[in-house]
Amino acid sequence: MKLFQRRQQYSLILGGKMSTKGILITGGAGFIGSTCISFLNKQGINNIYVVDALGKDDKWKNLRSKRFLEFIPIDSLFEWLTPCRIDELQAVIHLGACSSTREKDCDYLIQNNTLFSQKLAHVAVENNLRFIYASSAATYGMGEQGFSDTHSTLQTLCPANMYGFSKHLFDLWMHQQGYLDCSVALKYFNVFGPNEWHKGGMSSHILRMLPQAQGGEIRLFKSNDSAYKDGEQKRDFIYVKDAAAMTCHFLNDLDSSGVFNIGSGIPESWNTLAQAVMKSIKLDVPIEYIDMPEDLAKQYQNYTCADMSKYKSLQLAPQPSYCLHDAVDDYIQNHLLLDSYY
Repeated sequence: MKLFQRRQQYSLILGGKMSTKGILITGGAGFIGSTCISFLNKQGINNIYVVDALGKDDKWKNLRSKRFLEFIPIDSLFEWLTPCRIDELQAVIHLGACSSTREKDCDYLIQNNTLFSQKLAHVAVENNLRFIYASSAATYGMGEQGFSDTHSTLQTLCPANMYGFSKHLFDLWMHQQGYLDCSVALKYFNVFGPNEWHKGGMSSHILRMLPQAQGGEIRLFKSNDSAYKDGEQKRDFIYVKDAAAMTCHFLNDLDSSGVFNIGSGIPESWNTLAQAVMKSIKLDVPIEYIDMPEDLAKQYQNYTCADMSKYKSLQLAPQPSYCLHDAVDDYIQNHLLLDSYY
């Protein structure tokens, strides 16, 4: 009953997307976070508090031209979250995390992605704030059990890397606490698009494919599974502009809670992605297939495809508007070639 009462209070607190109360976005200077801010700004929503650690890379550039109320260093967040500040908020979108699937310090990942998230979730839910957070498709592991976002499969999932494990632990904790009954967990699949320059080795392959194609050759990993030919491993790619719109939908859809996949629901091969890059810049170059690093091969997902049936059942929820080729072309022509952020 307590959680049901919380959800009823949300409608009074949020009062629609033009509420004067603020939205706290952790990871707000990051890839998906900064794109969510752009999406909200385009809706006339500027009452945003950005939380992040900017470090020494170019992540700060993602915040240029964005409209928000205040920047809060991540290390100061819980000091900042006084009762008066909490009363100024309507929602928390928690996207901040260490997102490296190749991180080898599991203690760091659990501290950053699990325990920090638990502390923030407790503050948000116990103070009747809408809580939307980033889980990950990495929690599905190698995909042996499929990619369904039903709660009944949560306990049986087996992540293949430490990053996925740290996210999975938080999903389980949210479920055990009953917080998923009034919060939203978003399992992002292969998101790509503008504002990912700072991600380095964890950026999408398109960021690396473009200069390779311009140099006369695209390099892809050889298959490590006889079921797939070289370059025919398939992933569920989704454009970040679509992912942001789908994320922000849950600020207003207060009747929906639980785990939701954020993907296209369409598996596409790396060869198809490479062809889309070549088509965008009107070049036809050969593809060289190179050996996959041994540490990556042990946890490599040869196939992902989001089960989008739960998300598609939501009323008025925005659906992905870009097909893969159009998304790649928009990314390259309107952002990468122009060095333009979104």
